[in-house]
Amino acid sequence: MSVLIYAESWEGKFKKATFEAVSYGARVAASMGTNAIAVTIGDAEDASILGKYGASKTIHVGGVSTFNNAAYASIINQVAANQDANTIIVAATNNGKMIAPFLAVQAEAALITNAIALPSSTAPLTVLRSAFSSKGLVKYQSNADKNVICIVPNAIGVATIEADGTAEESSVSADASLKAIAPEKVERVSGKIALPEAELVVSAGRGMKAPENWNIIQELADLLGAATACSKPVSDIGWRPHSEHVGQTGIQINPNLYIAIGISGAIQHLAGVSASKTIVVVNSDPEAPFFKAADYGIVGDAFEVVPKLTAAIKAFKANN
Repeated sequence: MSVLIYAESWEGKFKKATFEAVSYGARVAASMGTNAIAVTIGDAEDASILGKYGASKTIHVGGVSTFNNAAYASIINQVAANQDANTIIVAATNNGKMIAPFLAVQAEAALITNAIALPSSTAPLTVLRSAFSSKGLVKYQSNADKNVICIVPNAIGVATIEADGTAEESSVSADASLKAIAPEKVERVSGKIALPEAELVVSAGRGMKAPENWNIIQELADLLGAATACSKPVSDIGWRPHSEHVGQTGIQINPNLYIAIGISGAIQHLAGVSASKTIVVVNSDPEAPFFKAADYGIVGDAFEVVPKLTAAIKAFKANN
């Protein structure tokens, strides 16, 4: 038996979420006394790099140009069968979350989603996961012969685990009927730090009063090397793109630092950001609900606090 990891690529490039999934799978494989094998689909850079994160080998499946969740799941399951893999690891990216259920159904496997830690046991498989919009923790136990684990990006971290990292090609392909649905067009956001894997995020809400005031948010984010985000009302009224909306109905994130400026902290917003390691809140309302979830809070006008915070960080960088 082996552990198979879906090594997702974006326009042929691997990102942190992929390395995290591979190193997670390698550690699971080590605890089971077996090998970790990665599989890439479509365009991908030199797969030997995955050996740095514990992949004993990487199998590349070419001839696929368009993402299709059912077709990708079929390919991954075929590779899993060929490699005698009984555990499949997937990162909970947008694509990963769409693939995981198909993987489980097609392979008649148990599915554990929102995993945030390595298994505490592999016999039976026992994994800690977040639940109730990250308000609770649950230990899931599986006695199934096959399992699919979908891990939350940036929750576990990347580990360097040297392995052979050899690469080979595979000729497996999905059934033609699974390829019948294709996207009409794809719009990509470029030049920004991807929110799901961002370690630092600066977010703002209606407290900014107008979209033209966003320059102080962007300046702070650029200074910190952080991604920018916003609350749902801000994206709904068109101040910021929907790709920056974080919350229960937007992108759910878990950065090391989340700075919320001018956001009251409604339960729907908190549900998407409460897994952040450290939360800093800036709000002029001392009764804002967000302060109850904050590790650090500043009661003050954002238009006074943020420029001072930016100046202080600039001064610190200049002297260090």
